[in-house]
Amino acid sequence: MNDRSTLVTDPSPALEEQPPFDIADLVTEDDEPLDNFPSAKQQRVFVEPLYSSSKLKRPFLADSNTAIYSAPRAQPIVPDMFLSMGVQVADDWWEKENRSYLLWEFGKPPEVVVEIVSNQKGNEDGGKLSDYASLGILYYVIYDPQQILSADPIRVYQLVAGDYLLRPDYRLPEVELSLTVWYGAFEDKTALWLRWCDGAGRLIPTGAERAEQERQRAEQERQRAEEERQRAEDANLRAEQAQQRADRLAAQLRALGVEPEGGDDHNR
Repeated sequence: MNDRSTLVTDPSPALEEQPPFDIADLVTEDDEPLDNFPSAKQQRVFVEPLYSSSKLKRPFLADSNTAIYSAPRAQPIVPDMFLSMGVQVADDWWEKENRSYLLWEFGKPPEVVVEIVSNQKGNEDGGKLSDYASLGILYYVIYDPQQILSADPIRVYQLVAGDYLLRPDYRLPEVELSLTVWYGAFEDKTALWLRWCDGAGRLIPTGAERAEQERQRAEQERQRAEEERQRAEDANLRAEQAQQRADRLAAQLRALGVEPEGGDDHNR
């Protein structure tokens, strides 16, 4: 989505002629705003459920619009969303070297990047294909909800021998995830969303959806407990009524001079 997300190798002279690299020179933020509301919400629905999920193996790092640097003097590439397994952000994340995804610090590229197409300027199916392949990104997802670049709104590429091959499905087996298009409400906006599923194809809920599911389960348990209590009360009432009827019948029989069967036991 962002035009600034272009990987550029450093055209400067040989390393021995360059001044030493200073981490303070790294540009980790450029104050450019997000392009639009739909893309911003879509990025959140990509990131938030992963952290709300109890199924995704920890640790991992997922974020949106965060720079990825392949080398100290390379220009960064800024995907709309990325997921990197087995790593986590540093505790002192305000330090310059910890604000962005530096490949030489994390020791590996992210497994997944996602780009959301909102215009024809982002070069999502052009230069970014080679950029992300060069970084060693295992899965590259292009989400094109308006079908600006392709008739297929979702394309999942997998890196094979250094080149991207288009997958026939929306599965990302190496990270035990898959994708699906889902219609519903997220942050009070009802629309079509690209959502994460687990490896078995089950939708990974957002935190709000998980809380609502827990609320519904608690309400169902409360209703079941109330029904059990009511059934127990009804059974006790029926037993009391039956005993009262038996006592009245026994009294009537005694009034007629007839001792009810088992009457001696009853009066003991």
